[in-house]
Amino acid sequence: MRKESYDLTQGGIVSKILVVAVPVMGSQLLQMSYNLTDLFWLGRLSSGAVAASGTVGLFMWLSMALLMFGRMGAEIGVSQNTGRGDMESARKFGENAFMIAVALGLIYGAVMFLLRRQLVGFFNLPEKETVRQAEEYLSIVGIGIPFTFATSAIIGSFTGSGNSRAPFIANLVGLGINMLLDPLLIFTADMGVIGAAIATVIAQMFCFLVMAAMSLKSKHRPFAKFSFFTKPDFAVTRQIVKWASPIALESAFFTLMSMLASRLISPFGDDVIAVGRVGSQIESLSWLLAGGYGSALTSYMGQNFGAKKWGRIRRGFNISLLVMGIWGVAVTLFMVFFGGGAFAVFLSGESVRTLGVLYLRILAVCQIPQCFEAVAGAAFRGCGNTAPSSITSIASNVVRVILAYALVGAYGFTGVWVAICVSAFLRGAVTTGLYLAKSRHNPKEDMDCALPRTNI
Repeated sequence: MRKESYDLTQGGIVSKILVVAVPVMGSQLLQMSYNLTDLFWLGRLSSGAVAASGTVGLFMWLSMALLMFGRMGAEIGVSQNTGRGDMESARKFGENAFMIAVALGLIYGAVMFLLRRQLVGFFNLPEKETVRQAEEYLSIVGIGIPFTFATSAIIGSFTGSGNSRAPFIANLVGLGINMLLDPLLIFTADMGVIGAAIATVIAQMFCFLVMAAMSLKSKHRPFAKFSFFTKPDFAVTRQIVKWASPIALESAFFTLMSMLASRLISPFGDDVIAVGRVGSQIESLSWLLAGGYGSALTSYMGQNFGAKKWGRIRRGFNISLLVMGIWGVAVTLFMVFFGGGAFAVFLSGESVRTLGVLYLRILAVCQIPQCFEAVAGAAFRGCGNTAPSSITSIASNVVRVILAYALVGAYGFTGVWVAICVSAFLRGAVTTGLYLAKSRHNPKEDMDCALPRTNI
């Protein structure tokens, strides 16, 4: 169901990118608010409760590797085919991406539930109570994984078509439910960490129901007809796997390396683990929002790549680099000068806040390169070339672990934080440089090869 307001191949470049980017970034802020809401209330229980949810959070991050098959398959496939006017093919990519997402979500959710003890045991957490809470939290949030995967695939279709407002509304509903249920279940019902997990799962279910309803009934849905379960198209599935595999490997490798780094930190106690958990959420002001902007840029690049609008691709990248560079500077200054106040909202105790300030000032160094990386990676993905940024990310994360093991003996957990910063800086710089080098070989002139647009 093609709407001109969502056509990113014509009109003002800044306005077209922002009309997609602002709701996506808003959705990312809402996702960050999900996490911060849990941290805010769990922080009132204990550092151990925050450490338990933080440990499980790493397995949620790991799930992103599989989630990317549905999300990126829909986003790239729908955007490129929408750009060339082939709405029938766009719909096939959306439907097949959804089925892949559901299947992978069911498998991963089952693994989280059945192997919860072994998964939590990997980290060698020193406190038995923290271990117990982590196992309980993991077993419950695993139930919500299939809903999260399915929702993400539907969001990929909407975003690829240029409509990011519907996902924002769905995420807003989910956040509202989560914010309402967290204090009720954690404290009023005296369920503690289990209450936070149940609140998260219920919110994820509602978010899925809203997106599913929109995909069938909204006037601005990507397709007039959409089937959640249809006969698989193996050619489409192979293309989705080809696009998404490098991104999935990148995401999995990133999380696995983070897990190894976290294992190095865990012997230093719950306070240090909690600082890392809260600090990463504050730091996500840059990489999470930059990732949201990148998702919008992927759709912009995909539609213009399908239409062979090389001038718009080039100008869109340059503008995005400037916008995200400014944002990176703003986040860096916030982390350096206002980090202590941000930590005080979530964790009590002067010693914990002091550690938090140190964490943020170390990680502040890599915020601008991380923002650049989001732009370059999105540009690669939109053009269907997912390998370069993924290979760079994997290599940088190998550097992260090697550095962490080299520095932890002499500098303790601070050495691990420095390793995280150095690897992120290198990843952003190299990915941006690779795209700039590759883009020099793009055609200079536009080619009108789009098919006639249809309202399919």
